[in-house]
Amino acid sequence: MPAARNPVAVRSILGSGLGIALFSSAVFGLSGSFAKALLETGWSPGAAVTARLTGAALILAVPAVLALRGRWHQLRDNWVTIGLFGLIGVAACQLFYFNAVARLSVGVALLLEYLAPVLIVLWLWAASRKRPRAATFAGTLLSLAGLVLVLDFTGAVKIDLIGVLWGMAAAVCLAIYFFITAKENESLPPIVLASVGLMVGAAVMWLTAATGLLPMAFSTADTRLGPWITPWWVSLAGLIILATVLAYVSGIMAARALGSKVASFVSLTEVLFAVIWAWLLLGELPGAIQLLGGVLIVGGVILVRLDELRGDGGTSTARKAGALDHANDVEPVP
Repeated sequence: MPAARNPVAVRSILGSGLGIALFSSAVFGLSGSFAKALLETGWSPGAAVTARLTGAALILAVPAVLALRGRWHQLRDNWVTIGLFGLIGVAACQLFYFNAVARLSVGVALLLEYLAPVLIVLWLWAASRKRPRAATFAGTLLSLAGLVLVLDFTGAVKIDLIGVLWGMAAAVCLAIYFFITAKENESLPPIVLASVGLMVGAAVMWLTAATGLLPMAFSTADTRLGPWITPWWVSLAGLIILATVLAYVSGIMAARALGSKVASFVSLTEVLFAVIWAWLLLGELPGAIQLLGGVLIVGGVILVRLDELRGDGGTSTARKAGALDHANDVEPVP
């Protein structure tokens, strides 16, 4: 009887984990739309990022303290990982992405950021001087071809060059994030890394603003979300609670149910959800050429991921660098 029930149990667990992973991608994909709604009323990207990080850090502080259960030495033992995660993986990545969103459509900005796996492949290729396997190489070329279409050099859709540079900077930060968090660390609970990383990111943003290096502009003007005119705090609450807190918690649950590799693979659907949300809430939709480019980028990343998942021993790109695994089962906040 136990043997007969095992396949059903496995399918049930997989289905449950897959549903949670898709939910996580869906709420992560809301971040660009909520942020842009605030930016269009006069918020600066720095202010939106700072408010998001601060609010989410405060909410996640309670479960993080419970997860530590008095083992505060874990913070001291992992201060380098936490610091780099908060500075680059949280603060810089989000700031650059929001700056890109301020100048580009949400879909295009996120597609640029999701070139991170391709950047990792190119970096490893240059560092090791060893050509990737055929599928990884093909996926990289496919994504680069998609990038050309997303940038739409024909001029059918106007692309802001500064916005593109911000999007590529976000991709670089995301790639560095994967390297930072690639080392397996069983002593630090994922929720603790997420919470303390957000705190570090928020502290960096506030300190940068206090020095005058980061413009901080807030607005209490109403925001527009689809057909609705809402108070500013509705978009901010959505950015903090839905697109950060719930996104993180559900992402951790999905990674534990599916495994970090499969969960991070499913997280690629965030691009699709972000485009859909931007269309429904902001009336934004990339042009036909850009949508085709987006398909090529995502298809290329899928090829790279599939090649990594079928890699054995230490031969796969991800295992060579540990770069594409979401170590500690924590996803980045775009």
